[in-house]
Amino acid sequence: MNETASLSICVTHPDVSLRSVLASIPGNEANAVDLIARGGVWVNGVRVRDPEMRLPAGATIIVQRPPDGVYRDPVVTQEMILYEDDDLIAIDKPVDAYVEATPWDAEGHLRMALVRFLTTRDGFAPSLHLAHRLDRDTSGVLLISKTSDVNAALQRTFHEGTAHKTYLALCAGLPDFDEIEIETGHGRGRGGLFRVFPREEIGRVLPQGGTVKAMRTRLKVIRRMDDATLVCAWPLTGRTHQIRLHLAFLGHPLIGDVKYGGPSTWRGVAVHHHHLHARQLELPHPRSGAMLIIESPTPAWANQR
Repeated sequence: MNETASLSICVTHPDVSLRSVLASIPGNEANAVDLIARGGVWVNGVRVRDPEMRLPAGATIIVQRPPDGVYRDPVVTQEMILYEDDDLIAIDKPVDAYVEATPWDAEGHLRMALVRFLTTRDGFAPSLHLAHRLDRDTSGVLLISKTSDVNAALQRTFHEGTAHKTYLALCAGLPDFDEIEIETGHGRGRGGLFRVFPREEIGRVLPQGGTVKAMRTRLKVIRRMDDATLVCAWPLTGRTHQIRLHLAFLGHPLIGDVKYGGPSTWRGVAVHHHHLHARQLELPHPRSGAMLIIESPTPAWANQR
């Protein structure tokens, strides 16, 4: 079975176990239980974790595997905690880590790693809810709520734009601006990837579904080098891949961001993740209203000259 693709199976015999169906696939006999345990098996659209589940004839099984064939198992340590109180916890997210469950893995992500850490440290884990998300390869401040009664206020803070995010980005080339605010449209292209749309198309309904939404970012050059530029970025809207898209649109994709045209090597060395870091998060506390400023240490690549 191809490690980079999902597999669809239609059950033809009634009252068979999920384990036996998966184990009957050539080459898959040994890891059927592991696939189920990781949460990569779906039956009729529902993730299933019980290998002995009995299946009716006609059931559809989808087996999901990591697109790059790699399962990740991040670990949270005390040193990663940037801020904590009774309601909130912020961690310094590393690169190459998903923040939430993926279709192929319900275990190997940072929210679950934080559950394991808090259970070991405190003897129990509260119900954790991500206040926002960071891409797998984006590092920096990640905020999580620990009590459900602050979730609504926290989500309003992000939705209404009173949570202010500051990012560091290392982009290819030398931009011709020192500071710029850019507004475009944002949506999915025909191939499913997010893309930039002209500003005048904001509000247009896309044939593949969804609408073009406004996307605004402020960018300021911090330091120009011979072959790259360190930029400070403030997303003024909260669109997926916003900073990555806008820098690529301006002709200066992130170092390592091959999805949007960035170089896969820099200064003769292979780059395995895009260079984007959530440096600071400023927001009113969802319970007290007091202003919180949470900062993450500057990554080594941002100190390059």
